[in-house]
Order: sequence, then structure tokens, then C-alpha cells
Amino acid sequence: MTHYNLNKTIRVGAIGLKGMGWNNLQAILKVPDVTCVAICDIDDLVLNERSKELEEMGMKPKWYKDHKKMLSEADIDVVIVATPDHWHCLQAIDAMQAGKDVYVEKPLANSIGECDLLIQAQHKYQRVVQVGQWQRSQKHFNDAVKFVHSGKLGKIRTVKSWAYLGWKKRVPEMPDGPVPAGVDYLTWQGPAARRPFNPNRFHYNFRWYWEYAGGLMTDWGVHLLDYALLGMKASTPTAIMAMGGKFAYPDDAGDTPDTLTAVYEFDGFNIVWEHATSISNGPYGREHGIAFIGDKGTLVLDRGGWEVIAEKDRMQSVPVQPKVDNGLERHMVNFINAVRDGNPRHVHAPIQQAAHIAKLSQMANIAYRTGDKLIWDATNNMFEQEEANKLLTATYHNGYQLPHFKD
Repeated sequence: MTHYNLNKTIRVGAIGLKGMGWNNLQAILKVPDVTCVAICDIDDLVLNERSKELEEMGMKPKWYKDHKKMLSEADIDVVIVATPDHWHCLQAIDAMQAGKDVYVEKPLANSIGECDLLIQAQHKYQRVVQVGQWQRSQKHFNDAVKFVHSGKLGKIRTVKSWAYLGWKKRVPEMPDGPVPAGVDYLTWQGPAARRPFNPNRFHYNFRWYWEYAGGLMTDWGVHLLDYALLGMKASTPTAIMAMGGKFAYPDDAGDTPDTLTAVYEFDGFNIVWEHATSISNGPYGREHGIAFIGDKGTLVLDRGGWEVIAEKDRMQSVPVQPKVDNGLERHMVNFINAVRDGNPRHVHAPIQQAAHIAKLSQMANIAYRTGDKLIWDATNNMFEQEEANKLLTATYHNGYQLPHFKD
């Protein structure tokens, strides 16, 4: 591992700059002695816009549309991977192979098999990898988990986590059309099947198609279920069930369900996930959150803060403990500190734990898609149900191949 001189400026290259990638880059550039030297995107409009904004910040990064060319040419220490989910595995591994430390957006990958490959790659190349589950760096989330671990809630039998997103409406059917000028759509599709250009299968809305992502389960679920697991010190469920469908918008153009309930069975408790689009009034009046339901009280946690609602005469309620910091910015400080230390164990969202929650989110999606109650065989790293095993790993197309690593 490289140990950076504390006075050395860390040079960043960013892949994918349309949405969260730009947020990530702005956050990392707030860390002292960090600069951007390269940007990569398949859309010239995005490259132009970000280049102008970075120039206003005193930086003139090189442009690339091919991430491999950027990795081979640019003098980079750290790479941000914030492309659609179906690209995370290949680009993060390419960056590690090139000797770079990596910040990769959540979910870590778009399949259980890809998560396993990323763990193998990090083990082989020993790079610092931080996954974009930034709530792990936020004070009130960690304070809430400490309260759960204190035992004051009593016996917890059920944990609920949810995302009720009223702003998410129907994805309307749109006709195929010409690729926008300046867009390398073949590269955008990458290992996914070749299709004509459609606006729905591009910026942002890609997440509602199984080929590229996993819907709300992997968009929000990895964030919130992550803290359900941390609070319960839980590992792998004994069984997974999921029920739902396109109940709000049956004619929605996407693949993924707009309504879903998933149940993870553990020894002595269950974790329940719920999501719904076009509804804002979720459990406890919150559009998103996690509730640890104990026999003495319930702790409710979301991005705004946490509180405890007491069972009558069993404990004292705790008023809302509000958010006090910026989780993403703290996450980037933690990442850069780990990079300077050259120690992968110092990150708050290490690849092994991020892989675990990404895999559990994928398990629920697979349970929904197969319609089966699934049993995970941890010894053989597969389901007991053969139909479910067909969805363990993404199918790659167009000459792209999953990498292989030998011990």
C-alpha cells in the first residue's frame, strides 16, 4: 500500500459526473489538499458543464470518455466511481488494478456475484475502498445505534425500514430515438444488452430497470437496511421473502416494483423492508426511516435525527436528537484519512460490509422476482432454490467478461 506524505496533494479522477458523482466530487474537494485532475463521462454536455464549474474552483482536469484511458494516462491517486450500478464492478476493479484507491457509489454492485468479485479484487490489490454509504459517517446515525446496543429498548423482535417516496411518479412510456449528440451510448450500456436509445434507460431512470440496477431496494434499501443490520448486529438471514408489484402504476415503463414488502428472518427477530412510490406518509409519519421496536420502547431513525417512543410506564421517551453534520462530507474526510494512512480497515464503509448489505438487498429482489421464499446456503454461497441461483450473477454482453481472481 502507498502511504502518502501528509503534505502531498491527493489527486482525484472521477468517473460519472451527472448526479451523485458530482455531489461526491464536490464533497471530496472540500477536504484539504485534494484536487481533481481528471474527469470521465460518456456525455459531452456533462463534461463541459463540470469542467466549467471546476475551472471556477481553480482546477483544469483532463477530459476522458473512456475510463480505462483515464486510468492509464492520468496521474491519479484516487478514483470516484459514480456510474450506473451495472458499471460499478468493472470500473472499481479496473481502478484497483491500476493501483488507485477507490470511492464507489452504492450499491457496491448490481449482483451478488459481482459483490464477491469486488471483495476478491480488494483482497488481491489491497487498495483502500470506501463505499458511498455515507450515513456510516454521520453522528446521529451512530448515536442511535449506540442507544439500540445499550439494551434500553428491551427485547427487539422486529425492525422496520422503509422508503415512501411521494415525489416518485410513473415512468411514462417513451419511444426509442436517436442518441443525443455527444453521448457514447454504446459505452454507457457497457456489459448490458444492446438496445436502441431510450430516454428512460439513461440518466437517473436507469435505476428502474433490472439490467442496470435494482429499483428502490438497492437505491434506498442499502442505506437503511445497513443500519437495521448494524443495530441488530445481524449477519445473514435464515430466509428471505418479498411480495409486491407495480401496484401504483401498472403501465409504468420500468421493470422494478413500485410497491414492495420484504421480510428477512433471523434467529429471534425479523427485519422488514417496505417501499412505495407516490406516497409520502410512511410509518411514524416519515417518508423514510428505520424503527427498532422493543418491548420497552421504539427508536425511530431517519436522516433528520432519531427519537425514542416509550412503551407506557416501561421507559422514558427521548425527544428528537437532530442531525448535526453533513454525512457525505464526513465520509470523504474519513476516506482521505484512510488513503493517507494506506489502511483499508480505517474506512467507515469497507467493501466487505458494503458487499454484505448489497447482497441482502439483491436477495430480496431475487425473492420478489422468483416468487419464492428463499433459503441462503452460506457454506456454498448460493440459494437452495435453483431458480434463484440463476439470478446470482449478472449476464455480461458485448465482449465484456467478469474478471476472475486466483488466490
